[in-house]
Amino acid sequence: MRQIRALRIAAVAAGIALMATGCGATGKSSTDGASSGAPAGPLTGLQIMVPNTAGGGYDTTARVAAKVLEDEKIATNPEVFNLAGAGGTVGLARIVNEKGNGDLTMLMGLGVVGASYTNKSESKLTATTPLARLIEEPGAIMVNKDSPYKTIDDLVTAWKADPGSISVGGGSSPGGPDHLLPMQLAGALGIDATKVNFVSYDGGGDLLPAILGNKVGFAASGAGEYLKQIESGAVRVLATSGEKRLDGVDAPTLKESNIDLVFTNWRGIVAPPGITDADKAKLIAALEKMHGTAAWKEALKTNSWSDAFITGATFESFLAEQDKRVADVLTKLGLA
Repeated sequence: MRQIRALRIAAVAAGIALMATGCGATGKSSTDGASSGAPAGPLTGLQIMVPNTAGGGYDTTARVAAKVLEDEKIATNPEVFNLAGAGGTVGLARIVNEKGNGDLTMLMGLGVVGASYTNKSESKLTATTPLARLIEEPGAIMVNKDSPYKTIDDLVTAWKADPGSISVGGGSSPGGPDHLLPMQLAGALGIDATKVNFVSYDGGGDLLPAILGNKVGFAASGAGEYLKQIESGAVRVLATSGEKRLDGVDAPTLKESNIDLVFTNWRGIVAPPGITDADKAKLIAALEKMHGTAAWKEALKTNSWSDAFITGATFESFLAEQDKRVADVLTKLGLA
């Protein structure tokens, strides 16, 4: 089911960066010895819950991970299932309430962190068992192929002239990456964010039809979720928000376009609270094995994801820091 909410809110300083930096070297793991309990054979009974709709970034990441785990015989018949709702907090409540369940995991990221506050969820990610941060990716500013905006300059000119007349679609709730990106972009451009018309969709799977159907003026989301449509020409990328251009995407970065903004999103995986040390060790060991495979490296390239792998206490500290930052930002915006 699609949830759409039009929001007109003020953004805080454009320099707020919720990026996965300073919390461990990309591509390295820190399990603090947790992997010593690595299973002799493949995991059985593994479930990966996706807290939003099919077709979005969490869903894609979970299904790619499950395929690699199965193909590489790291896990036997891992199950991926969707439990969408309230920006991911329905799934978050489920994972928190499954205390001690060593077979259940949840794919999550920055969007769920924000939604836990804006939806006034009693469940928080800090109550889960952090396993691993998997990837990060820049955002993309995208339009339908028939859009009058052919370049980022075209869009900026029109947006500055009348911000409220151009709706901005994002596949996350307020406080999530697809919301923070256009709000920070508005700040970088000197646009009054109270006039920005942000429309929230419950995941990329719901946002895509809105882009294809010209229901939004432009969209802000991760390009990896729309690569097929980008390659076919149905979706046009005007700019990306990383430090460097995305491989396979013919679009400049915001910085190349003289817009002083860099923004990246991240995704990871957590387990319920109260699982045993042995179960935690097995899950982290399986993810470490997956990360080391050629198949996973190819998946990173195919989906335009950047390797951001950290585990154990390092990921736990990162998640706590991200939770605090998001809470602080949303409190300033009056949304938490």
